[in-house]
Amino acid sequence: MASPRAKLALFTLMALGLAGCGPSDKPAEEAAAPVAASLAVTLVKAEARNVERKIQTSGAVAAWEEMQLGVELSGVRVTALNVDVGQQVRKGQVLLELDHRTLDSDLRQAQASYAEAQAGVQLAKVNLSRGQALAKSQLISASALDELRAALVQAEARAATTRAQRDGVQLRRDFAQLRAPDDGIISKRLVQPGQVVAAGTELLRLIRQGRLEWRPELAEAELAQVQPGAVVAVRAGDGAWVAGTVRAVSPGVDTSTRTGTVHADLPEPGALKAGAFVEGRIITRASTAIMVPTASVVMRDGYAYVFTVDAKDIAHRVRVQIGASDGDRTEIIDGISPGQQLVASGAGFLGDGDRVKVVAAPVTAAAAAAAAATKAAAKTGTTP
Repeated sequence: MASPRAKLALFTLMALGLAGCGPSDKPAEEAAAPVAASLAVTLVKAEARNVERKIQTSGAVAAWEEMQLGVELSGVRVTALNVDVGQQVRKGQVLLELDHRTLDSDLRQAQASYAEAQAGVQLAKVNLSRGQALAKSQLISASALDELRAALVQAEARAATTRAQRDGVQLRRDFAQLRAPDDGIISKRLVQPGQVVAAGTELLRLIRQGRLEWRPELAEAELAQVQPGAVVAVRAGDGAWVAGTVRAVSPGVDTSTRTGTVHADLPEPGALKAGAFVEGRIITRASTAIMVPTASVVMRDGYAYVFTVDAKDIAHRVRVQIGASDGDRTEIIDGISPGQQLVASGAGFLGDGDRVKVVAAPVTAAAAAAAAATKAAAKTGTTP
């Protein structure tokens, strides 16, 4: 057990230790405490601008009109195929030919029959003319003259019959050649040389006039916003944008999907191909909207906010409703007014009530060039 003297010495040392630690550590803690720093931010005005309202959607690229071509003869062999897939053709161009030797023989026979019938008409006309001259001299009877007239009518009827037969054979002969009904591009070939074909069978497919169109499917609410003549832009496979115009809008919606089709002409399709499924946008109208830099909008807890700065350099968080985004600009539907100053850079690091330091925005190359041009124009007295 410790003696009273040892206990006294121990208490004395503890008291001295506590006395030495307390007052001397307080300044150190105060020195180590962090000092709140002001975040440097730049401000920008919310601007009212004219913006294009558009609908972002996707759809298939299809031919404006795709014509299925075939022949009207059956059991005839293909002797010549003059086109291939992807080839451009002109109206009336011969696309393929069938074996027409039998038809040529029939046509020559029909032409000969028509020539014979025409000769019979000429002979009947001469006989009637002679008979009429003899009848004036009363050298033939009236019945004989009537027979000559009837013979001419019969000859003319026989000529008309043979002419119709000749035209029919000529038409069949023309069917032996399949001609392009319009300008266009061959999109499919379903026949080979030497193949025996049947009437009505699809042999070739033609994209009429080479015209393509974009056919997006839109919901009922969006469909009502689109009118014929609206401008569209479609992104091709190579990344380029292809311009077009709405040609027609479906007058109704599908009862199962509640969507309707927009038909947009693509006069210069570029790299687009029929059958491709691509994204694009439809410009519906233009209107005025409050636009701010996208960097000014902060998303937190599922809501959009912007920050304003008061006269004491205190940041205040304002909840807003955002609309469409156009690259580096975002539309503000509700929450702020045009001309209101907002934090442009650094908004993502701010909290409500933070102290900030407002600094000037850095001068961009475009702004510097514009300022230089204005200054030079002021010196020369001209308009930049």
